[in-house]
Amino acid sequence: MIFTKTAPTGAGRKAGRFVVLAVILVLAAVIFASCVTAIPTGHTGVVTTFGSVEDYTYDAGVHLKLPWQKVVMMDNRIQKQTVDLSCFSSDIQEVTMTYTVNYQINKANAQNIYKNIGTDYYNTVIIPCITESTKVIAAKYSAEDLVSERTDLASAIEAELSAKLAAFNVELVSTSIEDMDFTDAFTNAVEEKQVAQQNKLRAETEAEKAKIEAEAQAAVQRIEAQAEADARLIKAEAEAEANRKVAESLTDSILYNKFIDTWNGEMPLVTGGGGNLINIPLDQFQAG
Repeated sequence: MIFTKTAPTGAGRKAGRFVVLAVILVLAAVIFASCVTAIPTGHTGVVTTFGSVEDYTYDAGVHLKLPWQKVVMMDNRIQKQTVDLSCFSSDIQEVTMTYTVNYQINKANAQNIYKNIGTDYYNTVIIPCITESTKVIAAKYSAEDLVSERTDLASAIEAELSAKLAAFNVELVSTSIEDMDFTDAFTNAVEEKQVAQQNKLRAETEAEKAKIEAEAQAAVQRIEAQAEADARLIKAEAEAEANRKVAESLTDSILYNKFIDTWNGEMPLVTGGGGNLINIPLDQFQAG
């Protein structure tokens, strides 16, 4: 069989040119896409060339780069993480704690953090710092103080953690102790102690109340006794004054008249030891 070569028609040549053009456009689009990067708001773009970190970064927006360069996104927004951990008090009581941290990295530090730590800086740096800080500070408090001085405890942990994270260019925004829990034995002991303190306080309150009531009753009795004594004194003074006035008003004539009024007509005689009779000198009263 004999094959003959035919020249391409005009339509075939046009189709071939379209294919070539399409390939060129696709390649151009791929190359252009590899030269353009978009950085979202709240992020910093760290540029690397064959794994080597460049000395500049990209802010939010669209940027051009070389096709063989890579841009790593570093989140500069405030991030929140909650950690469940366990530690011990100074009196060797185990406490479990739910601890929440809010942190961020500044765009000025994003490059250094990526270069020295990487993108997983939370697990690499932040978690170990949280664990160490809580254990170090909790060990300075007794179990009871962990409960009664919770605000001071939170402030102390935050200060310790902030200093540790600052060494890694991570800014601690805020922290909070969401929950603390102790063993059942310790919890029961605390409850029993609180009940005992409440009973003691109730007993002291009742004793103080009884003391106040007794003092009040004694004061009332003193006042009543003083009032009674004052009344007797006033009465006695009044009687004395009356007797004085009566005594001043009595004369021999008045006494004689009173005697006469009450005399039964018999001569009053007084018998002495020697048998003599003493006569009452009525003539003297009469003379008076």
